[in-house]
Amino acid sequence: MSTSLPRYDCDLFTIGGGSGGVRASRVSAGYGARVAIAESGRFGGTCVNVGCIPKKLFSFAAHFREDFRIAASFGWTVGEPRFDWATLVANKDREIARLNGVYERLLTNAGVAIHRGRARIVDPHTVEVEGRSITARHLLVATGSWPQVPAIPGRELAVTSNEIFALGQLPRRALVVGGGYIAVEFASIFAGLGVATTLAYRGARLLRGFDAELGERLAAEMAQNGVTIRLRANPAMIAPGLRVTFDDGATGEYDLVLFATGRKPNTAGLGLEAAGVTLDGAGAIGVDALSRSAVESIWAIGDVTNRLNLTPVATAEAMALARTLFRGEPTPVDHANVPTAIFSDPNVATVGLSEEAARAREGGLQIFKTSFRSLRDSLSASEHRTFMKLVVDAKTQRVLGAHMIGPDAGEIIQGVAIAVKMGATKPQFDATIGIHPTAAEEFVTMREPASA
Repeated sequence: MSTSLPRYDCDLFTIGGGSGGVRASRVSAGYGARVAIAESGRFGGTCVNVGCIPKKLFSFAAHFREDFRIAASFGWTVGEPRFDWATLVANKDREIARLNGVYERLLTNAGVAIHRGRARIVDPHTVEVEGRSITARHLLVATGSWPQVPAIPGRELAVTSNEIFALGQLPRRALVVGGGYIAVEFASIFAGLGVATTLAYRGARLLRGFDAELGERLAAEMAQNGVTIRLRANPAMIAPGLRVTFDDGATGEYDLVLFATGRKPNTAGLGLEAAGVTLDGAGAIGVDALSRSAVESIWAIGDVTNRLNLTPVATAEAMALARTLFRGEPTPVDHANVPTAIFSDPNVATVGLSEEAARAREGGLQIFKTSFRSLRDSLSASEHRTFMKLVVDAKTQRVLGAHMIGPDAGEIIQGVAIAVKMGATKPQFDATIGIHPTAAEEFVTMREPASA
């Protein structure tokens, strides 16, 4: 007696039209799978709409203030610069709308069926979208993450990164709460656009989880740019008129309060637990190396899994999942030595282990570092300094980590990341001839260890 396999409406149903969900859907469709996707908002997810892309555009805008100032030292005479917030927002909106259209066309051209609305999982093979039930052999959850705000009195008077890109006007005084990459990026943007900016963080240094020296040096550089930095300071209450009382009793009045105090996986209301999916204490979906949840037919990628919350990681997980499901090639993603950049002013970029992590995991180390004024600043009164650091295993001479603060740090570390990923050694860095005069050449000219 033969039995036939269950018949489903599609092979893959994706919940969430962000970078990971879109990539997994269209690549799977390219492998011949029947794919459908549900998205209740704009395609592109956090990165395109309220994250990486608009934030980088705003960062570009903020850097022009320094460019205008330095131009005079190179012989340029310019009038008093004027900035128009409405123009920046309108131009940003036009570019984001273009990208929304690009993402939707990619799906349509790949043959992916698009469902507009919020999807909810009914059982391991069924979702419901706007009252319609759809069955699938595999369900993929790619719903990303959402900003979280501490439960303090007056929290409703503050905003998060979700709202910041659509402000009707630029504030005169802004308080940014947090010490991570989102906080330092927005504090830098506001300060660069002429806003009196305070950055308040409950910790002892910025950028917890990164190399400690990066957080310490970035704070000093941001202070030079006019950002007031208050460490070990945490808002306890926000009163009408945006009067903020801190937990040490200090107060301040602002025109805008932005909480950049972390994000949580966007899993509420999806029906995951009822379907048997395991969530951790933060609400993240537990998955194995192939991105499969505790339920055989339900998969998850990107920020909703809280593994390494970066857009390129989500898209890498998406590509791997498509190969796993529809090419018969089980493909895990290597989350080690993933480079990342912080678009603060100045930029920060890093790949590999911090000095602290390396000391905890490895044996003896050699630390190489340098700090210098860039050639671009040499004709001006600027005291900003570029900083670079290499963390090296003393026995094998393998470069375990590379870190940088300075202009175009992300562009420079991307190339260095290839070497670190390949296991390059310090002698191989030393044998590489630098490009002169550049800041990047310093990564191959550091000869004497600063410490062991």
